[in-house]
Amino acid sequence: MDMLLRMDQFNTPWRVTSAAIYTTPTDSRVYGTLDIDVTDAKQFMKEKREAGVKITMVHLATAVLARAVAFDVPEMNCFIRRGGVVGRKRLDVMVPVAMGGEGVTSVIVRDAHARTVTSIAEEISGKAQRARAGEETKAAQNKYLLNRIPWPLRRPVFRFLKWITVDMGVEIKALGLSANSFGSFVVSDIGSHGLATGMTSLMPAAKVPAVIVLGKVEEKPVVRNGEIVIRTILPLTGTFDHRIVDGAQIGKLARGIKRNFRKPEWLDEIPAKELELCIFEPAEEHH
Repeated sequence: MDMLLRMDQFNTPWRVTSAAIYTTPTDSRVYGTLDIDVTDAKQFMKEKREAGVKITMVHLATAVLARAVAFDVPEMNCFIRRGGVVGRKRLDVMVPVAMGGEGVTSVIVRDAHARTVTSIAEEISGKAQRARAGEETKAAQNKYLLNRIPWPLRRPVFRFLKWITVDMGVEIKALGLSANSFGSFVVSDIGSHGLATGMTSLMPAAKVPAVIVLGKVEEKPVVRNGEIVIRTILPLTGTFDHRIVDGAQIGKLARGIKRNFRKPEWLDEIPAKELELCIFEPAEEHH
């Protein structure tokens, strides 16, 4: 099986055209919702907690989505630069975490598709604790940078930094800014606030093709084999950059999500070698 995605598989006619039609996601957002049966996943979490491992639905969703992107829709792991689509060479996931009443910071889970859900849970928890203690990443600290700049200059400074890092592809190491600073996509939880669905935004500087929002997990009546039964349901809402993602990619992503949640025990195993993340060749940039 050839795991190498060539440049022309990234720069399809639609992507090249849409990159010219749409601006960086202000008018290219599309949305989708999906209800997932997480009854088995909830039981898996209970068993792990009884074994002394604290796993939340956010941790599970991070593993589920990372593997779905890597193995079901790898062409989604990319971003647009200067009118062309550039594939990422790794798959990282950004997870916002609460700062205990002091706002929100973010945790980046590196190579999440090749990790066990236990290691993901431990990393997110550990990084969240360090962030609350004042050890945020450089990229996360940048949210305070604009506050120190006089109001009339904030937008020009933001646009200039975005142009350097995202559009031109130049990394600013001192600020921790690059096209990969926010990972391959974002997993956010609003269910802890009692909300079922949320149509979130795509931050232009983030260069992510999707933000997946977890809603409140609830028991609901569903039909199984012609009978009404009670199952535990997780509502997911996705905001996608239509320049990269369309119905075909969202459909493949949904199928991968459903499959991975049906087999939560697989998430605590390292994926087989033949399922390693596709190696992406950076596309030539279109001028």
